[in-house]
Amino acid sequence: MKLNDPKQESRRIGHGMIAAGFVLGIVLLTFMFDGVLENDRNPNSNPDSHTNVFGAKEVILQSNRQGQYVLTGSINNVTAEFILDTGATDVVIPEGLARASGLEYGFQSQAMTANGLVNIYTTRINELRLGSITLEDVRASINPAMHESMVLLGMSALRQIEFVQQGAQLTLIQKATD
Repeated sequence: MKLNDPKQESRRIGHGMIAAGFVLGIVLLTFMFDGVLENDRNPNSNPDSHTNVFGAKEVILQSNRQGQYVLTGSINNVTAEFILDTGATDVVIPEGLARASGLEYGFQSQAMTANGLVNIYTTRINELRLGSITLEDVRASINPAMHESMVLLGMSALRQIEFVQQGAQLTLIQKATD
């Protein structure tokens, strides 16, 4: 074998290009599937919103693969991810998001959760947005023990709107105010 054999050199470059192409393909597939998985977890990152003929605001949600309704909205203009939880009395917010949203800590109490007894703090949300629906002065709880960033959208918010489920679709309806 010669030191600078052109056939060997081009074969080596060809193998390097194949390897680089393979690595680039894996990176692109990773980004693509990451987006698919994120959409499976939260198919409502930009929920379909409109005003119906009666002036009511409607937000149409699709359930994720687990049958849960997850959507992106905001608390005091800070983006938040919500999961609808009709079993939760209040909107329950993780401490990090509560701080970012400028929520004030009220009275401390305890609540029973799926993970046992936890300390929580009462608070009020000035503005909670779900698509085109805006709720004001919503009672909530700050839970410092919550490790995830997802907000439980409990009945203190859900009782202010109507919702209709048809199959894997849930429509949130905020009636027009006179």
